[in-house]
Amino acid sequence: MILEGTQGFGISLYYGTYPYVTSKDTSASQIAADNGVGPTRIDDVVVVFKAYPTRVGEGPFSTEMARDVSDRMGIQEFGTVTHRQRRIGQWDGAMARYSAMINGCTQAAITGIDRVDKACFGLTRYDQLTKKALDFLDHAEKDIGCPITLISTGPDVSNIIDIRGER
Repeated sequence: MILEGTQGFGISLYYGTYPYVTSKDTSASQIAADNGVGPTRIDDVVVVFKAYPTRVGEGPFSTEMARDVSDRMGIQEFGTVTHRQRRIGQWDGAMARYSAMINGCTQAAITGIDRVDKACFGLTRYDQLTKKALDFLDHAEKDIGCPITLISTGPDVSNIIDIRGER
């Protein structure tokens, strides 16, 4: 069984910065509880991180980039419900480490490696990644404290590098 949560850990009712939170806890333990799955039944917790985190609306965002900077980098996102432009930030190692700890991360996934280096767009093999992307992944993995086993290289489901069997 695979359980998938919505919304980011940083806006969790219990772990986010109140009042800039959503209406419920977004942690892995709550996702399991919401689905009637006890903690001893969980084999792996894959925590998903964006290479460039985002936020819609108000609230603290310590690594936020100026809009013109993210626009120049070609990074723009819009909320799925409100369609408001999301705020874009730099990688936040401290938040990644905290999220991994609270969620019991056993593996990590990184999305948007093609935003770190556009040359990585659509790649499907780890050995194709650029030095810039590999350096980012190495740094992120140290921050997170568990292995990165899934890497997104674009918006399509086929744009995934899966190295779970190799680690």
